[in-house]
Amino acid sequence: MNILLIGSGGREHAIARELVKSALLTTLFIAPGNPGTAELGINVPISETSIGELVEFSKRNQIDLTIVGPEAPLVLGIVDEFETNGLKIIGPNKLAAQLEGSKKWAKEKMERYGIPTADFKTFSNADDAKAYIVSKNSYPIVIKADGLAAGKGVVIAETELEAFTAVDDSMIHSKFAEAGTTIVIEEFLSGEETSIFAFTDGKTIVPMVPAQDHKRIFDNDKGPNTGGMGAYSPAPVVTPDVYDKVIDRIFKPLIDGFNRDGIDYKGIVFAGLMISNGEPITIEFNARFGDPETQVVLPRLKTDLLTVFWAIATQTLDQLSLEWDDTSTVCVVMASAGYPESSQKGTIINGLSRTTPADRWIIHAGTAESPTHEIVTNGGRVLGVVAQGPTLQGAIKNAYAGVNQIQFDGMQFRRDIGAKGLNHHKTY
Repeated sequence: MNILLIGSGGREHAIARELVKSALLTTLFIAPGNPGTAELGINVPISETSIGELVEFSKRNQIDLTIVGPEAPLVLGIVDEFETNGLKIIGPNKLAAQLEGSKKWAKEKMERYGIPTADFKTFSNADDAKAYIVSKNSYPIVIKADGLAAGKGVVIAETELEAFTAVDDSMIHSKFAEAGTTIVIEEFLSGEETSIFAFTDGKTIVPMVPAQDHKRIFDNDKGPNTGGMGAYSPAPVVTPDVYDKVIDRIFKPLIDGFNRDGIDYKGIVFAGLMISNGEPITIEFNARFGDPETQVVLPRLKTDLLTVFWAIATQTLDQLSLEWDDTSTVCVVMASAGYPESSQKGTIINGLSRTTPADRWIIHAGTAESPTHEIVTNGGRVLGVVAQGPTLQGAIKNAYAGVNQIQFDGMQFRRDIGAKGLNHHKTY
């Protein structure tokens, strides 16, 4: 099969790494890709949001299946355009992609379908939002931009001043442009966060193994939110009992509700969850694989990933049984100076050519190739070092050994990725 993978980040490099293992694959194209994906397939210089160009490329190159990595093209309606042109594609259509594209829409669906989530209220007027914050007088309180904000549109405000500042940044100062003209204000949930993805063909939904992301920029969950500074899988906070509750109370009601409402959702469902006393509550849904959780979930999938994608495209997911290995996988993200508020581009990265063991590899995210053929920084989250092993402790040690081989000016990374998992397994 000729496959087109859309995206340019670490998630897409991780997906590409699994796709090339498939005996079904003929040629893998990645648009636009990065230096890491260039080693696995053919990078195509088309932006992920240039939908018309991507359609024409797919027709011209006889693409059998397109896989959408990031959220932006999904929200823009790439699936609708491809399907109108008779092209198979993995991802929810424009209506269904509002599950991520509009937090207001998603929260209202959760409420309608009886999916456990935090109490919330939506606002399109800053003064009304502030009056609500004063009336609640309960902190922390969570302020979210309604639309897409690259993982940075959420503020957990500890004081009234912080909450008012978040409202003003979003609604007055247009920090997130159109995405922040409407906001959702939620109660703060305590507990331990985790992520569970699921494959769905619109009829059948099949959850994957759980992972735990590390959102804050600094150790011990300090500092502002980021797109994700690292992850590990499995997440021991997700016990078999919790996993069953997620299926019964969250994933199944979501797909059943979509079917009742005539919403056609095919692709990946990402559930961001808070686990408190063994009870899962939905923080948010995303309409695609998460980053960096993809980097630790997909290496544990023993079933051919391309076979899974084809089953989604042909609505035969119910005929497939997924197999997972029982290893632990850890990803440590290296970010550029200034991230998450800004990022440096063009800084030379050293150490990438060093030999790595088979159970450790490098994922490219915000990288580029310079005119002199050096790999340089090209974004906020630059690289991820992924390691896999029989124990979480061993995988963590292996991942950080890889991090220590890489250098670039201003490089920042967390030193506690996976520590929460170790706290669940003191005997490792």
